[in-house]
Amino acid sequence: MDTLYISSHPDDFRSLLPLVAAEFCLSPPRIVHEDPPAEVARSRPALVLAGSGGTVLTGANAVSWYLAAAGNRTGSDKKQESQVWQWLSFAENELMPVACAVTFPLLGIMGSSKAELLRVLKALDETLALRTFLVGEGVTLADIAVAVAALLPFKYALEPADRKSLVNVTRWYNTCVNQPQFLKVLGKISLSCLKDLFVSVSLLFSGPPKTEAQLKKEAKKREKMEKFQQKKEMEEKKKAKPEKKELGVITYNIPTPPGEKKDVLSPLPDSYSPQYVEAAWYSWWEKQGFFKPEYGRKNVSEPNPRGVFMMCIPPPNVTGSLHLGHALTNAIQDCLTRWHRMRGETTLWNPGCDHAGIATQVVVEKKLMRERKMTRHDLGRENFIQEVWKWKNEKGDRIYHQLKKLGSSLDWDRACFTMDDKLSYAVQEAFVRMHEEGVIYRSKRLVNWSCTLNSAISDIEVDKKELTGRTLLPVPGYKEKVEFGVLVSFSYKVEGSDEEVVVATTRIETMLGDTAVAVHPDDSRYQHLKGKTVVHPFCDRKMPIVLDDFVDMNFGTGAVKITPAHDQNDYEVGERHKLPFINILDENGLLINVPPPFLGMKRFEARKAVLQALKDLGQFKEVKDNPMVVPVCSRSKDIVEPLLKPQWYVDCREMGKQAADVVRNGELKIIPDHHLKTWFNWMDNIRDWCISRQLWWGHRIPAYFVTVNDPSVKPGEDVDGHYWVSGRSEEEAREKAAKRFNVTADKISLRQDEDVLDTWFSSGIFPFSIFGWPTESEDLRVFYPGTLLETGHDILFFWVARMVMMGLKLTGKLPFKEVYLHAVVRDAHGRKMSKSLGNVIDPLDVITGISLEGLHAQLIESNLDPLEIEKAKQGQKSDYPSGIPECGTDALRFALCAYTSQGRDINLDVNRILGYRHFCNKLWNAVKFAMRTLGEGFVPWEKLCGSESVSDRWILSRLSAAVALCDGGFQAYDFPTITTAIYSFWLYELCDVYLESVKPVLSRTDSEGQKQADICRQTLYTCLEVGLRLLSPLMPFVTEELFQRLPRRHSQDSPSSICVTPYPETSEVDLSMEFVMSVVKTIRSLRADYNLTKTRADCYLQCIDSDTAALVQTYSLQIQTLSYSQAIHPVVGGDSTIPQGCAVAIASDKCTVHLMLKGLIDLEKEVTKLTVKKGELEKQMEKMKEKMAKNDYKEKVPVKVQEADAEKVSGKEMWEMVLNYSFLQLLVLKKSATYCFLSS
Repeated sequence: MDTLYISSHPDDFRSLLPLVAAEFCLSPPRIVHEDPPAEVARSRPALVLAGSGGTVLTGANAVSWYLAAAGNRTGSDKKQESQVWQWLSFAENELMPVACAVTFPLLGIMGSSKAELLRVLKALDETLALRTFLVGEGVTLADIAVAVAALLPFKYALEPADRKSLVNVTRWYNTCVNQPQFLKVLGKISLSCLKDLFVSVSLLFSGPPKTEAQLKKEAKKREKMEKFQQKKEMEEKKKAKPEKKELGVITYNIPTPPGEKKDVLSPLPDSYSPQYVEAAWYSWWEKQGFFKPEYGRKNVSEPNPRGVFMMCIPPPNVTGSLHLGHALTNAIQDCLTRWHRMRGETTLWNPGCDHAGIATQVVVEKKLMRERKMTRHDLGRENFIQEVWKWKNEKGDRIYHQLKKLGSSLDWDRACFTMDDKLSYAVQEAFVRMHEEGVIYRSKRLVNWSCTLNSAISDIEVDKKELTGRTLLPVPGYKEKVEFGVLVSFSYKVEGSDEEVVVATTRIETMLGDTAVAVHPDDSRYQHLKGKTVVHPFCDRKMPIVLDDFVDMNFGTGAVKITPAHDQNDYEVGERHKLPFINILDENGLLINVPPPFLGMKRFEARKAVLQALKDLGQFKEVKDNPMVVPVCSRSKDIVEPLLKPQWYVDCREMGKQAADVVRNGELKIIPDHHLKTWFNWMDNIRDWCISRQLWWGHRIPAYFVTVNDPSVKPGEDVDGHYWVSGRSEEEAREKAAKRFNVTADKISLRQDEDVLDTWFSSGIFPFSIFGWPTESEDLRVFYPGTLLETGHDILFFWVARMVMMGLKLTGKLPFKEVYLHAVVRDAHGRKMSKSLGNVIDPLDVITGISLEGLHAQLIESNLDPLEIEKAKQGQKSDYPSGIPECGTDALRFALCAYTSQGRDINLDVNRILGYRHFCNKLWNAVKFAMRTLGEGFVPWEKLCGSESVSDRWILSRLSAAVALCDGGFQAYDFPTITTAIYSFWLYELCDVYLESVKPVLSRTDSEGQKQADICRQTLYTCLEVGLRLLSPLMPFVTEELFQRLPRRHSQDSPSSICVTPYPETSEVDLSMEFVMSVVKTIRSLRADYNLTKTRADCYLQCIDSDTAALVQTYSLQIQTLSYSQAIHPVVGGDSTIPQGCAVAIASDKCTVHLMLKGLIDLEKEVTKLTVKKGELEKQMEKMKEKMAKNDYKEKVPVKVQEADAEKVSGKEMWEMVLNYSFLQLLVLKKSATYCFLSS
């Protein structure tokens, strides 16, 4: 084990960094809170690597990198690793120095600069605006280093107002320090506590034990310091302006009957409130028919040159309530649907709901037992099904109401339920046709069996629980937990000899059904046993030793017990070698076909009994831990058993080949294409599909077992497909049977199969059954095949593949042209959503907000056991210490779309959703300000006049660029590009630049100025109107609310809602303002370099030609305003006309910026500062080069650390060049060579 020598001080950055990094290791080092032995290292932290000849790593960064790399926290590729190193450097060289400087002065240790700290944190805040973590989508060493560096100011220095201004940093910081690994090292962080600071810093600088006199002196000093701090706080309270109170929730209280249009004449509230904005709009949209494909046309068959867009919803379970997976699916699908609708296409997004066979039956059975103490068997099949329909009619449309809350623009008049008559008829037709063709057949094979449900279940309903070794798991029907994760070895005696063969198993009870032992044909250890048999210890069964290639000679003893009736691999061996198949389990998990005393035992009680019996016989060898995967039924939590049962199967070979071919030849496109490998792997190696379930709720299989009342026809067996017929009715089935057996119909007796079809069977035909297939209809003709299937990648095989196979088989057409697969939602820490972790989030709680107590209450109402509830509560408390704030539907939708760039999984941080809620507020305020600027009587022109200023043309060009990006993003399903383009346009271009740049224009009173102001207002209106339409598919509620307040260009024939207004299209881009903005950014950068925060300076712009100078002169007012300059002076040609005392920077190939500094800065002070910085840099460089020059450096130091050192040297060399350049600038200003510090 590695050993980490570390300081025990609670605020020592150098120690905390490796300590937190160590918590992410799979094998953390041993922690020693003392100095390392002198022969090992001279300072802490030091990491002594075990088994490496005494290799020692020292220094916080080197140690932390090694530990973080061991926990996969240094980035997923070279680019991310480089970014992590940059943040490490930022933490050590930029943040940590100012953090100490602002914290320690409270004890008079060194000078402070809170403004400098806030400047550094502001830069960090901007970086985190659109990110949850600094690098990638999970915690890395970058987050660990920067969070630990920020620990001092967050604990001791930053006031609530400071933290409020740093909303993104505070969100990120809280996310980091509440990670379990941080909490283990740091504990719960309490913010800004001066008393703790005094104690902490005193400890940090403490030496030997202090005398009584020293302690008294320190006590006086502490008392004096506390009084000083109280006085300081009083003074600041007097100076401070009264803090603006948070606005409460604003609600829409104007009486509006459902379906009527919301009042838009009343003034907008002062601030954005989701409850106000989202009220009343949905019912109006629905009543107006905006979501129907017939809207704006006579019928759906009317030719539309824009085309048709059709997509069906992945039908949620009728038992379900909305979770974030649904929210993501519906956010993406609704954005696409609204975009296609606004493009003028005939658009249908068809809703539906799945009957969810197992889930629904379980819910209703529990309800029956809870309320009436009855089982379904007490009621009987028909009465039980009536109970299910009753429950469905009462509770089943809950999820539809939730989808409406999300703003989903579905055509609810076309909503379908998979048990409706129309869809049930389609299911029956599909089964009969496929059975008649021989594609559906009956066979006895191994299935996933739930003893609790008494039914076969599909692979998607089996959870794979990974165990690392011996584990006790709860199993329904057992009082005590059952042991799993062990490998039991025992022996079989070879018949007629003293030899024995040792085998091993994780399910010792299944040895009662063994019928052979298998060895590899090339295994020399067992060649002499070829043709021999072994004897079963509990019965007189003789079992052959068979030779089979599937055996791994290197695993265990190389001999494998074969239980053909209870293991998939063994089943195939049994088939190959014609072995007996002995079923030892009944449907309830009780042992059958076994000798006493095991007969009738429960399977896991038999596990203990068999083990003891083997010990008694002396044939038990050993038990050892064994990592394994245990199959668990997701519905009942029972352990799934492979069981031989006669079932109905679909022959998938030919259909699977077709499904693979249509993707290979480009007829069907799967996006993203990294899912193609999975698709081809499944389709090329597809197995037949078991479609029968032993349930009562679902589509009863339209197949009938035939008994012929004629002595000339021998009785049939259940597994014999010849004795099964299918039919759309019992009469049709009887006629088929009479014809098959060549008897009259009156001699035929039929028994319909009790089983129902797998839910995925009805879901597989959903894209055409919803339109009435097999009956021809207008909808089927217009909307099938559909355009797109959008869903999560986790059901690519279970649903998507089956729709493709069954669509091709039954209609001869693909059900859709494209498949877009989104990611799976996980929590902010990358964990799967799980009730027991307390991280399952109801989207409605994000929309409306919920307290921590409210989250706890939901757990209590769940089916979790008390221990899991407590664990889940701790998870909620860690992630949502103050509950979940009200974010609103629009912010949730926008966030979910912004997240979809993360590949397979989405690590959803609720705090980031809150950031988009703030974006809604900024949007709200910007539109309110702009509307005041437009004025009461504003009338938009038919089109822009062509005399727009460069500022106007620039913002129009940025708008055009945003439109192009959004159009391309929607075409490519690149949702982050769309969200970033819209976010950047509204915030960074319209609000930050354009609105600021036109304020001087709007304030002019002369006639020419008024004319320009009118043009400016028209431009502003265009930006608002087009910008809202651009955003509408993502944020339908807030855009509708604001759009309704804007005047219309064509008031008479203008669409009544933004959701049916045309989506913006691209236009030309004007590049003039790009040049202006590059000049502005260069001036701002120079001002920042010389700390000219408030002082305005003259600026000379040296232009390469007269055209550039004319451009600068024309827009000098905008440049002056945006760069906070005193005056702008365009200069053509040489610099003889530019006064001395300027700092210089290049803005573009046509313009150089000269910023006048003479008289504005203290040159001596600036030179001194640079001298100190240069001296420190030289020392660091010398130390680093000395370290790297050591003889054993390349042998002892890990390669990653060497690469990091090289990067550090390179970075410091670059920093040296920057310092040298700054010195040159100052030397020019001083007109002296006495401060020449340039190195060769």
